[in-house]
Amino acid sequence: MTLLDDDRLFPTQGRARDLARALYEQVRDLPIVSPHGHTDPRWFAENEAFPDPAQLFVTPDHYVFRMLCSQGVALTDLGVPRADGGPTESDGRTIWRLFARHYPLFRGTPSRLWLDHSFQHVFGIDRRLSEDTADWYYDHIADCLARPEFRPRALFDRFNIEAIATTEAATDDLRWHRMIRDSDWGGRVITAYRPDGVIDPEMAGFADNVALMGQQTGFDTATWDGYLDAHRARRAFFIDHGATSSDHGHASARTEDLPRDQAAALFAKALRGTCTAEEADAFRGHMLTEMARMSLDDGLVLQIHPGSRRNHSDDVLAMFGRDKGFDIPGRTDYVTALRPLLNAVGMDPRLTVILFTLDETAYARELAPMAGVWPCLRLGPAWWFHDSPEGMRRFREMTTETAGFYNTVGFNDDTRAFCSIPARHDVARRVDCAWLADLVASGRLEEDEAPEVARDLTYGLAKRAYKL
Repeated sequence: MTLLDDDRLFPTQGRARDLARALYEQVRDLPIVSPHGHTDPRWFAENEAFPDPAQLFVTPDHYVFRMLCSQGVALTDLGVPRADGGPTESDGRTIWRLFARHYPLFRGTPSRLWLDHSFQHVFGIDRRLSEDTADWYYDHIADCLARPEFRPRALFDRFNIEAIATTEAATDDLRWHRMIRDSDWGGRVITAYRPDGVIDPEMAGFADNVALMGQQTGFDTATWDGYLDAHRARRAFFIDHGATSSDHGHASARTEDLPRDQAAALFAKALRGTCTAEEADAFRGHMLTEMARMSLDDGLVLQIHPGSRRNHSDDVLAMFGRDKGFDIPGRTDYVTALRPLLNAVGMDPRLTVILFTLDETAYARELAPMAGVWPCLRLGPAWWFHDSPEGMRRFREMTTETAGFYNTVGFNDDTRAFCSIPARHDVARRVDCAWLADLVASGRLEEDEAPEVARDLTYGLAKRAYKL
């Protein structure tokens, strides 16, 4: 018995299925390029064993615990750490049994595909997880995790990862990246510059973060010019640690190109904590344009991840902090929002801006037409809630006719769950091969062109877009 069907996600019959299989065989073993994600660089720096199955699969994965929370399972019972350091379940086996008892909740979801792929291909398991098999699973995975071949670096190599980017705050000291660089291991783990904490006046600790950035760089970040110089210095520091991109998770895609005096005045209000919500949004928008201008000089690719209405539960935010499954998609405008940045620098060939969305209604109406004409714009893959077979298919259907394939950037997994990386890339490869097979079978793509496109979607586009 296997957990996964060999033909999963392919067309169900006929010539298209045969074409999809043939295309997939040509790309299934290509190296993984993971240009944006949230794995912990400390794993690869220290190369310690993962502590237990629950800590690997359940407690850190918001895809998993948000589903369980929706059915009344308390986050404390899943070992999710409390912001105040208060008690939560710490016994891995107890957490795992709770997870296994609720495993049917994941039927039909991408999480089920990712988890079963990890169980079968990483841990060699051939039986379904259930309440009855929970202890067997736990013991088997725990035994594996104790072996050297299941340490982070060994799995990195086994997964055939060519390069992986983590994401760190602008004020991070990047100690783990230095440790990786100074080690005798050859895995390529790079960072990405995430300056939200020193750009968003509404984030807790904004003024303290800006002051820390001044201490780190030696620039007077109480002044507008010193603040911008500090950003340039920190970007250079990140580039020295391998960064090829910056990443911006704003609530909206709004950009502004304000006169210098107006921008400086907004910055002063932000430091004092007196910005209105509108002024804070305008400042974030202006800083996206400043970041784009800096990219003209230092070459960092600019990623914009807007549209998440974060921390929808006040109680969960207060008890557990950010990123605990209560981020919800919202409507997002791109045409009006991006116009100031694009009119300022959007025709410069040195700039690459990768756009993501949680608002699928924008694919055909806004994003594909914009990426289909502005030289700097590229479309990121189906993201977060849409990182699913159906979401990937919708993305291809609604963007390819206007933007083509070559104004997109392939796939990135955007995950904290290390063992899901090869699973997610496998899903993307299968879905793209199925889509290409349908194009060939319906006469919209020549059969001899499809293998080249499949390779680009799997490997080439990400390398080129992210300068890897």
